[in-house]
Amino acid sequence: MTAIGADAADMFGAGVFILFGEPVPDALAEVSVVHVADGPPRRPIEMGDRLVIGTTSASIEAVGQLASANLTELGHLTVYVGQSDDAVLPGAVRTGSAAFAPQVGDRIEIVGG
Repeated sequence: MTAIGADAADMFGAGVFILFGEPVPDALAEVSVVHVADGPPRRPIEMGDRLVIGTTSASIEAVGQLASANLTELGHLTVYVGQSDDAVLPGAVRTGSAAFAPQVGDRIEIVGG
């Protein structure tokens, strides 16, 4: 990851991350975890995959219908960490509880489950 918006850290405590690939729109830069992809995703995101940020990981429990397309096209993905079992928004995923503490320079990966 290359940058963490000034307001993004406030959202971490609420269990929400907004990942956005460079170039990030100005309107989203302050709330986003900004990254540069090393290539397109190899496959769509699936339940049971693991989200890895730095040395912390959590199982992906739900995947919105547009999550993979948004990640591929924009590098954009909203992540709800340890939230309720309610349905996720179309461009989001929900993970199990984890103590994510993103830092600039951390690697972000979604690995097969």
